[in-house]
Amino acid sequence: MKIKNLLLLPALVATLLFSSCEQKEETAVAANEASEMALSRISQLGFSKDNVQKVEGGYLVEGDILLTDKDLNQTTLVQALRVGETEQYRTSNLVSVSTSRTIYVAVSTSLPTAYVSAVDEAIRRYNAENLRLKFQRVSSGYNILITKAPAGSSYLASAGFPSSGNPYNRVQVNSDYLGSNPGTNYLATILAHEIGHCIGFRHTDYMNRAYSCGGSYYNEGASTVGAIHIPGTPTGADPNSWMLACIGSGVNRYFNANDKTALNYLY
Repeated sequence: MKIKNLLLLPALVATLLFSSCEQKEETAVAANEASEMALSRISQLGFSKDNVQKVEGGYLVEGDILLTDKDLNQTTLVQALRVGETEQYRTSNLVSVSTSRTIYVAVSTSLPTAYVSAVDEAIRRYNAENLRLKFQRVSSGYNILITKAPAGSSYLASAGFPSSGNPYNRVQVNSDYLGSNPGTNYLATILAHEIGHCIGFRHTDYMNRAYSCGGSYYNEGASTVGAIHIPGTPTGADPNSWMLACIGSGVNRYFNANDKTALNYLY
């Protein structure tokens, strides 16, 4: 793996257009259709078939999650441990870390220079939690590359989930839409959210993304993979989580108390 489309302008609710995504973080406009076979496999993996968009490198689901062909061809399915409404959730894939591990993050020169400051702020937020998983910005030798989304993309940003114990290696940001200086804290919130996906977090409100995106009830889908409730996080509404699917334009979300519990539990 939505707010003003926190990560996906129109991909969250799937029917919104760029101009109407003020509150949707990830709502994709289905420009390219997925095959029935791909949709079937996406459903088997526990994700909703609604609003799936075929993009470069795979399929965009949940507004900002990229599933590659390798993901679709995996043979191991993991049953969800519980079903809830607005709780912190992780995928079945996490980043391997024993005593400590540093994840190196680079910013592509395809992005405006202001994006470097936002990446630094997102990294600062994670490192302030004193996790076993640390983050450091580098110019080369990266684990995660923050780069420009392809021209014409209908999402704000996108990422995927870990594999083989390593974080997903790319966050694509729609700088054409966000502009050259969208605001450090707002952009850092978006990037911290996408990095959250890279290290294994799903949307806090994946069972009902209408909670943060508005509109009618919308279930992203969960039953076979990546819907594992994180102990210690609430079973009720959590209005300020950094992993909510959608966020208003310009909003700044730091980690709330439940987010910190989730981060510390896993890392």
